[in-house]
Amino acid sequence: MQTWANDVDTRTSAVMSEFGRFYEQQYAVALFNSVRYEIEGGGNTQTQLLHRKDPLKNKSIFSGGLFQYLEESKKWRSRFLYVGDSYNISLYESKAAHDRGLHSKGVINCAGYRALTSMEEYLGLLNNSLSDTKAKAASAPFLKCPSQFPLILWHPYARHHYFCVMTEKEQKKWHAIFQDCVRHSNNGLSEECKVATPAFTDALRLYRQAKGHYGTWDMMCGNQAQILANLVMETLHPELKNLIVPRLKGKLQQRQRDWMLISDAVYRQVLSQTKTQHEALAQVCEVERPRLDSALRTDMDQIVTSKEHVSGKIRAFVLPRVEQLVRSKVQPYIHSILEALMEPTSRGFSEVRDILFRELVEVSKNTMNDSSSEKVGEHMDKISMLAFHPVKMQSCYEKMEALNLEGLQQRCDVSSPSVFIQRAQILMRQQMDNAVHTFEQLVHQSLDGHSGEDFCKTIQRCQDRVLKKYDYDSSTVRKKFFREALLQIIIPYMLKQLSPSCSPVSSRNQPLSLTSRSAIELPKYKELIFEDFSRFILVENIFEEVVLQSVSKDIMMAVKEAVVQRRHNLYRDSMVLTNSDPNLHLLGEDTIDWAGQIRGVKGERQGGEVANRKRRQIVSMIQLDGMPLLYESCQEVPGVDGIPEENEGQTEQDLETEKPVNPIQHVPIEKEPGSPDSISEIRDLINPVLEVIEKDEEERCVSAIESAIQQIEIAIQEDPIENLSEGAIDSDGEFAQTSTNSSPFHHDDSGFQSPANENVEEVEPQPITDEVVDTDQVISAHDV
Repeated sequence: MQTWANDVDTRTSAVMSEFGRFYEQQYAVALFNSVRYEIEGGGNTQTQLLHRKDPLKNKSIFSGGLFQYLEESKKWRSRFLYVGDSYNISLYESKAAHDRGLHSKGVINCAGYRALTSMEEYLGLLNNSLSDTKAKAASAPFLKCPSQFPLILWHPYARHHYFCVMTEKEQKKWHAIFQDCVRHSNNGLSEECKVATPAFTDALRLYRQAKGHYGTWDMMCGNQAQILANLVMETLHPELKNLIVPRLKGKLQQRQRDWMLISDAVYRQVLSQTKTQHEALAQVCEVERPRLDSALRTDMDQIVTSKEHVSGKIRAFVLPRVEQLVRSKVQPYIHSILEALMEPTSRGFSEVRDILFRELVEVSKNTMNDSSSEKVGEHMDKISMLAFHPVKMQSCYEKMEALNLEGLQQRCDVSSPSVFIQRAQILMRQQMDNAVHTFEQLVHQSLDGHSGEDFCKTIQRCQDRVLKKYDYDSSTVRKKFFREALLQIIIPYMLKQLSPSCSPVSSRNQPLSLTSRSAIELPKYKELIFEDFSRFILVENIFEEVVLQSVSKDIMMAVKEAVVQRRHNLYRDSMVLTNSDPNLHLLGEDTIDWAGQIRGVKGERQGGEVANRKRRQIVSMIQLDGMPLLYESCQEVPGVDGIPEENEGQTEQDLETEKPVNPIQHVPIEKEPGSPDSISEIRDLINPVLEVIEKDEEERCVSAIESAIQQIEIAIQEDPIENLSEGAIDSDGEFAQTSTNSSPFHHDDSGFQSPANENVEEVEPQPITDEVVDTDQVISAHDV
């Protein structure tokens, strides 16, 4: 058992050790680039729209009730989900538990997940990940959904999460919210870190190139620890699957569940290791940073001169081959790739403008009848968080989903367009928020001294100014996105083509017989670099810079031609809105508290009273006809005959043990022919007490996992020479611990803790001592 866990740690440490060498090298280079930029300055384009510092402060995205499938008990239970400003999904037993400040049942970090709305799509992904256990068309379903509207969070390595709702309208809203959580969580690397983030991304790219992987990577999702865990699992997961899956016993559904439990346990173990080791690696680099910074500022001129000298030598050596590659295999395809990018991206940004225009016109109309400060504040408060309203922004995001790079996936090693889709969607959200924030600041500045018709005209002038600024910034952002996307597609392809002859990475990892004369000669340029400067000047980076510069001119020309042709509403770089609003950037970066101003409250209440302000919710609830607003307990489950529960593999004795703690009088329900539901299951379903868990049920969950692990151990012992040292994992203790010792008071970055695994004695959790945060609605239901 312990051997398996140790072997996972060994494999993880080996990957982290090799990655660490790349990271330490790239950290010094990133620091050099940052200090040089600080000293020499840069030519960033001045944006027209304002940018707010912390748009989601004191906000929540959404909260509401739905049903969740619990793997441990194989039952559906109502849950209250809360999505805060971190975009993590917190699960509570009921809204009352959330309002009382109790600990959540679990937290889901959506990085790397996919939000699905059909069981067919989910089974397709499941079968692709388990090629040896494909389900037949007539086989039993993996699980039985209470309604026709499932919501599934799928991850290639981590645990899957199953939800469902009762109406299509609910499903669309929750799907948009889940997609927004995934989109935000995937964008986990902070752009504010000017040294650590570039060092990490460059080190990751060079590590994968050294392994022969060029191009985009779909699993570069989440924070650094999550990305590194995905990096380890990229090679470890297939080996485990080939070793374990063919030896799993039982029915198809049981084998699928066992494999997901094993994969999740291994992933969480790897994630724990990568988190610890990356923090240690980052700490080492941060400790060394002051010394490197001092050396850079002292010798910056000499370092820059030395780098330019080496760059000239390398450019003269590799440029002939690079230019030939650009002419023959890159230039003919630049325009077609650019066109494939421009069409859906521009439609998405145009949809953002249309939604913005409609919302601003609505504000203008509403102020014509009543332009008092209170009414204006109410209308402004409604649109303040428009960019973070996933349902209203969904039509913009869907335009980008049409991006099709199918012809490039084989040629340019583009695994899928998801990297570019999510990046463009993040930019859409940023531009929408910048436009709304700018409009807010202009209106707030105009509140004093205006009333009646004058104020309505002022509102319309602010609207026109914001739309004009949005058009300019939208063009600038899209052109930058097109250039960066083209580089992300073309540069890896060129490096892959040049690697057998020029790349220093290939010369270290290929046998001498496979490397040409140029691959042997390229590292000799390291001799031209002074030893004191060798930390800041790397031949590998200079080589890639030469390749990038060789194709950048063609990419710039392609984008410029699209601008000259006036396609997709792109502006020329020479068209600058100079001095249009000279004092605009003097306005504040903070969000205006319209709701506080309406109530005459700014900040905390006077007199030393602690302000227990409600956390404003961006997305409104859905009120279903004939149903309560939220499913707060199992008593509010809409129709127990519509919630089938899975009882495959359970004996009559097992079903008898599932007695409710407080039995209630049961009204017999006529079952449809072939319904698998039993009286005991229905009683258990409508039982309102969820805090107390039967020991028998918990023991059955543990025994199921132990049975799967025992079968794996037996299979491994049959072949002791198998790839045990290369990645076979024995983690019986790990699996049992993660399944039985999880607690609602503990969570890790993998995201979810079982809401059913609680101590029997723990009847009522104690509230936490932090400030109680309440939930309120900002946007009414008719705005959705």
